[in-house]
Amino acid sequence: MRKTIKGDITKMKVDAIVNAANTTLLGGGGVDGAIHKAAGPELLEECKSLGGCKTGEAKITKAYNLPAKFVIHAVGPIWTGLDEAEEDLLESAYRKSLELATANNCKSIAFPNISTGAYNFPKRDAAEIAISTCQDYLEEIGKELDIIFVCHEDINYFIYKEICPTFLQNREKYRRKKKN
Repeated sequence: MRKTIKGDITKMKVDAIVNAANTTLLGGGGVDGAIHKAAGPELLEECKSLGGCKTGEAKITKAYNLPAKFVIHAVGPIWTGLDEAEEDLLESAYRKSLELATANNCKSIAFPNISTGAYNFPKRDAAEIAISTCQDYLEEIGKELDIIFVCHEDINYFIYKEICPTFLQNREKYRRKKKN
C-alpha cells in the first residue's frame, strides 16, 4: 500500500522513518534537524559511530524517542541540473532505504521528500523518482510493505496526491528515460 499524507514525519508510528540526511549524518536543518531533535541525543551518538554516508546511500539506526523503530538515514543529491547522475543518486537513496527496511523486517516505512528542500531537487521530478522507485521495488520483492510519503510542504503534498493515484495507469509517462 502507498499513501500520501501532509504532516510531521517525526510523529509517524511506522517501523522505519527515512531521514533526508547529509553525508555527515550528524544532523542539520529541515527534516534532518527535526528528526535529530525529536529522537534525542542518543541518535547523534549512534550516528557518530557510523562514519558518515555517501550520497545515494543509506544507513540505519535505532529511533530512540521517536514512535518508529528505526531511522533510515538516506543521503540525496544536491541538485545542480548539470548531471544525470543526480537522478540516479536520488533513485539510489530511495532504493537503499527500501532495502534496509526489508533487511530489518520492516512492514511500514515513511519517506520525506528527499533532496527537495535545501538541496533544491525539482519537486515534481523528485516525486516521480520516489514513486517509481518504490513501485518498482515492491514489484521486485513481491512482498507487502506499507509506504507512506509524508509531505511537510503543501506543494509536495499536492504533487504526490496528483501522481500517486494515477501512477500505475500512466506508468510510462512517469518512468524515467535512462540514457544508454
